[in-house]
Amino acid sequence: MEQRNLGNSALKVSSLCLGGNVFGWTADQLTSFRILDEFIDLGFNFIDTADVYSKWAPGNKGGDSETIIGQWLKQNNKRSQIVLTTKGGSEMGPGQKGLSSAYITKAVEASLSRLQTDYIDLYLSHFDDTTTPVEETLEAYAKLISAGKIRVIGASNFSPERLKEALQASEKGLPKYENYQMQYNLVEREAYEKQYASITEQYHVGVTTYFSLASGFLTGKYRSEKDLSKSTRGEGIKKYLNEKGIDVLTSLDNVSTRHNATPAQVALAWLIAQPGITAPVVSATSLYQLNDIAKAASLHLSAEEIAELNEASA
Repeated sequence: MEQRNLGNSALKVSSLCLGGNVFGWTADQLTSFRILDEFIDLGFNFIDTADVYSKWAPGNKGGDSETIIGQWLKQNNKRSQIVLTTKGGSEMGPGQKGLSSAYITKAVEASLSRLQTDYIDLYLSHFDDTTTPVEETLEAYAKLISAGKIRVIGASNFSPERLKEALQASEKGLPKYENYQMQYNLVEREAYEKQYASITEQYHVGVTTYFSLASGFLTGKYRSEKDLSKSTRGEGIKKYLNEKGIDVLTSLDNVSTRHNATPAQVALAWLIAQPGITAPVVSATSLYQLNDIAKAASLHLSAEEIAELNEASA
């Protein structure tokens, strides 16, 4: 299984990252355990979650995904086999959010407890906190790294200006964001390519992508408005049902037919082939879904096929 460096760090990760946002939400504990086991057995090692997952689900309070992953880690001996990512800074309750030194220190300790581990391989500032100087957050991370509680840091959902400010601050002896996570896929290219790619390239920051399949649109299951009833994400997918979206699906169909693959596999293989992309983050709620998307890691698209997809999604 291909492995890639995470930015300038020594961490090596698989070219596909398992999203843990569904654990404790649309995948119960037993299903989550099976998916995690299968993911590792398939040769992958990169797992992504966040403290806030899945606070939005009825009956959940946040930390649900981390708790399930922690219980999975407790019952097996696979901690050394995985690169574990979690995030902090999102609102967990009244007054419980942000990137201040005091809060992020507490958030890391809470995540470690739920995950039942002594260290987090990659810890991300989930959302920017513009009321806190970037230096204060990085100084807090320096202490956590020195204590062995975090190995590498990253960020997500920052403006280009604030991301660059944080990266420039790291040049003064502070820890550096080695990973940036943002939305990027065949129907959402503009923000990354026009605003962030030059920054991540300049500072050698690895990029992981969320909504890698555009909320499921790039699976090909949604081709008309009547298909939107198949998902609770229908309203979010509706915006892709336009000329560009249909062109992308047509191109995915053409390429997937040549490879005897699925549109989802081709869409993920396109992401993996993009310069600067470390790994797409993608979740699964069944072993069938996991085994489908896993094949993307070994699907090699030709330069002509990448150009065809680029043209359809431009």
